Amino acid sequence: MALFQWTENTSGGVVAPDERVGYGATLALGIQHVIAMFGATVLAPLLMGFDPNVAILMSGVGTLIFFVIVGGKVPSYVGSSFAFIGVVIAATAYAGKGPNTNIAVALGAIIVCGAAIVAIGLIVQMIGVGWIERLMPPVVTGAVVAVIGLNLASIPIKNMAPTAFDAWMQAVTFICVGLVAVFTRGLVQRLLILVGLLLASVVYAILTNGMGLGKPLDLSGVANAAWFGAPQFVTPVFDGNAMLLIVPVAVVLVAENLGHVKAVAAMTGRNLDAYMGRAFIGDGVATMVSGSAGGTGVTTYAENIGVMAATKIYSTLLFVVAGIIAIVLGFSPKFGALIQAIPLAVMGGVSIVVFGLIAITGAKIWVENRVDFSDNTNLIVAAVTLVLGTGDFTLKFGGFTLGGIGTATFGAIVLYALFRKR
Repeated sequence: MALFQWTENTSGGVVAPDERVGYGATLALGIQHVIAMFGATVLAPLLMGFDPNVAILMSGVGTLIFFVIVGGKVPSYVGSSFAFIGVVIAATAYAGKGPNTNIAVALGAIIVCGAAIVAIGLIVQMIGVGWIERLMPPVVTGAVVAVIGLNLASIPIKNMAPTAFDAWMQAVTFICVGLVAVFTRGLVQRLLILVGLLLASVVYAILTNGMGLGKPLDLSGVANAAWFGAPQFVTPVFDGNAMLLIVPVAVVLVAENLGHVKAVAAMTGRNLDAYMGRAFIGDGVATMVSGSAGGTGVTTYAENIGVMAATKIYSTLLFVVAGIIAIVLGFSPKFGALIQAIPLAVMGGVSIVVFGLIAITGAKIWVENRVDFSDNTNLIVAAVTLVLGTGDFTLKFGGFTLGGIGTATFGAIVLYALFRKR
């Protein structure tokens, strides 16, 4: 297809990457993808002391860069990567609260990390993806994708329900999403995340503002915030020690990207191997551009893959729309205040659904590729990887810390290399 040309799908069934739904539905679905990525894309910079508005802005820019580089063939959103959190905190000695005053040295290393991903992508473009597939076959990529969802699961459970009421509201939220997913039809069903979030927010307001059962919904910050304003950009500094800590994350991002593209291929029924190198290059360039402006390292987003799995709409136009919306929102303090006003428990309930969909997408890779778990190699690789990632198994090498997603990713690759039958 031409880069900006989509055929309208009026059947109401599965929508392919080179197709689109009506423009009104496309806008609504694009907003849903923004909502799906927002929690993680904002949470990651907050944990590292980055400006969330810059992160949102650069996620939109990165998504458009990715779209262009893959020729509009791979539906994907790119946003803040959790793989950077531990190494950025270590490299900057961040105290964990407020702005990170040493962010510049992390940015320089993030740019170099992006360049490393681009280099890997260029190699794949020249010699093919076979060598990566031998290192990371479906049993490995499925485990890595599943682990991303399972590793993130502790965030809503442990950090987004500080009270018993909040825990109950999380349950109300994922029930609302489930009711929309199961008992509605048409566009409403396809907007299950967005509609479920709105329903749960209304319930939250009734129970808190109306009945006094929890922390009231507060929209005063939205009223006081400006409509438009530039985020805080930061100039990168290139520091050798920071690079030694952060650049190795490139391997984790390559594995994430491979798993994500394989997941999209499994869902769409299309072989996307020819675009794997481009996907790596797109993610690497997006990471370099983000780091140059003060944003986090980025990766293709499993949250949005989870939304596609639920809606069966894979149109790449949705991600063009989502990217443009994110850019506009990055310049809007009022929108940032509105998102911050969403009750923590409601966002946590939505996160439970989305992270669960990610984990199931990993299992789908196993099913689609008929991974044989009677083979002890596959069994050990999957079993150990899932526990390493879910339990957030951490290894330290001097000043370098490799967290759960990283140990699970490398663990899956190394275990398969050790145990596979020659």
